[in-house]
Amino acid sequence: MHRSIMRRLMGAATALALAGASVPAQAQDFINVLTGGTSGVYYPLGVALSKVFTEKVQGSRPSVQATKASVENLTLLQQGKGEIGFTLGDSLAMGWAGDEEAGFKSKLDKLRGVTAIYPNYIQIVATKESGIKSLADLKGKRLSVGAPKSGTELNARAILQGAGLSYKDLGKVEYLPFGESVELMKNRQLDATLQSAGLGVSSIRDLATSVPIVVVEIPTDIVTKVGTPYIAATIPAGTYEGQTAPVPTAAVVNYLVTHSGVKDETVYQMTKAIYESLPDLAAAHAAAKDIKLESALSGMPVPMHPGAQRYFDEKGVKKGS
Repeated sequence: MHRSIMRRLMGAATALALAGASVPAQAQDFINVLTGGTSGVYYPLGVALSKVFTEKVQGSRPSVQATKASVENLTLLQQGKGEIGFTLGDSLAMGWAGDEEAGFKSKLDKLRGVTAIYPNYIQIVATKESGIKSLADLKGKRLSVGAPKSGTELNARAILQGAGLSYKDLGKVEYLPFGESVELMKNRQLDATLQSAGLGVSSIRDLATSVPIVVVEIPTDIVTKVGTPYIAATIPAGTYEGQTAPVPTAAVVNYLVTHSGVKDETVYQMTKAIYESLPDLAAAHAAAKDIKLESALSGMPVPMHPGAQRYFDEKGVKKGS
C-alpha cells in the first residue's frame, strides 16, 4: 500500500516536472528581425523593433539580423528563416511575382504583409570635386549602386534606365553597402553613391561631414517615366551638411513583411506593438516619423497576414484609406 502511494506521488511529481519544463518552450516565440546593413535605416529600426517586441510581445525572444536588405530578407522569409523583415515595395512585388532578373528564382508565395512603413528616398550623392551635378554627368564616372540585387540596386537600375543610362555608360560600377561606399568616396576611389534609404541616413551624414558633397536631382519627369511604385519626392534643404536647397528625387514605400507560417497571435501582437510604440521607433531614426496608421495598407503588393489584418480591422483601417 505504502509503495503504491509512493509510486503515485513520484509519478505525479515527474509529470509536474515535465509540465514545468515544457512551459518555457511553449511560451517562447522566436522573432528574428531581418534588417539591412548596419549603416542604413533598416538596422537601427530593427534594433528598436526588437526592444519593442521584448517589452510588448509576451513570451517572445527577439533577435536582429543584419542582411543585404530587401531581396535577401524576402528570400529568408520564404525559407522560414525570419519572422519579420524590411523590404522595398518594388522588391516585394518582384519577389511575389518570382522575377528572376531581380534575383528571385521562383515566386515567393509564403510572403504575407504586415504594414507599409516609411518611404525610401533615392539619394544620389557625389563628391563636389567629381564635377557631377546631374544624372547625365554620371557618364564615365565611378558609382556605387548598393549590394548586388539588393533593393537599392534594383532602384539604381530603374532610375538610370529612366534617365536613358545603363551601367555600361558608367566608368566603374561598385556593388557595395552604404558604409563601404562612403569610405571609398572619402578616399577618392568613388565619385558617387546611390543610396535608397530614409532621409538623414547615417552613411550620407558621415560623408557630408567629411567632404563637400552634391545631392543630385532626379527630375519629376524621369520619376514619371519610371512609373509605379516610384513617386516624386523632395529631399528638404539642410537634410545633409552643405545641402542648402531642396532637391527633387524619387521615393518608393517600404514595408514590413512576414510569412504564412508565423502564428496569427504573434503577428497581431507585433503589429499592435509597432503602432503603440511609434515614438520609440522615431527616436531610433527620424525616418520612422513617416509611419502612419492610416496608410498602413497603402499599396501592399502581397496578401496581408491574418494577424496583422485583425489589428487593422480593429482600428478601422482599410486599403486605400
